[in-house]
Amino acid sequence: MLVSLLFAASKNNCILFIMPAISIPTSFNIDVAFEVPGFGRRLGALLIDMAVELCYLITASWLLGKIEAGMGVWDDAGGHNIWAIGLILMVPFFLYHPIMEITTNGQSIGKKVLGLKVVNSNGGKASISQFLIRWLLRVSDLWMVFLIFLLMTLGGDSVQSALAFLFGFGFLLTDVILVASSKKGQRVGDMLAHTIVIRINRDQDLSNTIFREVNEGYVPTFPEVMRINDRDLNVIKSLLDEARKTHKYDSLRSAADRVKGYLNISTDLEPYVFLDKLLEDYNYLSTN
Repeated sequence: MLVSLLFAASKNNCILFIMPAISIPTSFNIDVAFEVPGFGRRLGALLIDMAVELCYLITASWLLGKIEAGMGVWDDAGGHNIWAIGLILMVPFFLYHPIMEITTNGQSIGKKVLGLKVVNSNGGKASISQFLIRWLLRVSDLWMVFLIFLLMTLGGDSVQSALAFLFGFGFLLTDVILVASSKKGQRVGDMLAHTIVIRINRDQDLSNTIFREVNEGYVPTFPEVMRINDRDLNVIKSLLDEARKTHKYDSLRSAADRVKGYLNISTDLEPYVFLDKLLEDYNYLSTN
């Protein structure tokens, strides 16, 4: 076995132990546990995001009023301009969640404050398409924020306003029930996008395993890596992590030479680059 060539025994198999909540089997025969946030924490993050969105709507409404007042007397062209400006000002409100989650790696302001993060069902980074699916199916909170804003600005004495509010609250209640009752705390958007929301205060993610994100157009260099088992690859990762911490990359030379001999590989790559490339190749080949 290659691991015996690297060193006689390893006590670090890079398995992440935390409070068991969700145990996700990876393609590397390693179960990674993630802590599902409590309902109160999820609700708190949602309320913070709703407050941010409501503040934006109030600010945008004030700005639109100033623009409208500055345009003076209305005519058909002026009315159309105000309508178009209003639509433009609404775009950040509707795109708040996908923009935040895509640009901050799965965190809105509310999630960041309360230590939450959106990841894919394997515990890795969610894709842009997954964030967009979550957004397309998150009717409840956007609808509720918009209704609250309308009730604040237009008044809520009419029966129609009350019915509209109850209608929006029904959407929100559906998501709340799903989050509270689902084992993984998933609402409809999460289920269809194959995403989950996790706590990140313990920094629990697949970076503690041999998982690597590989670009779609990646071309593997050493297909021979598939002859190495998962335990051996975890040993290699441990050696790479240790070299990064100590900045003693020469210590990898012996391990790299033994791996080259085991796989019958000839390359001029530096030991660190070679071993790191093996992990990338394995990630690509084992998932494609």
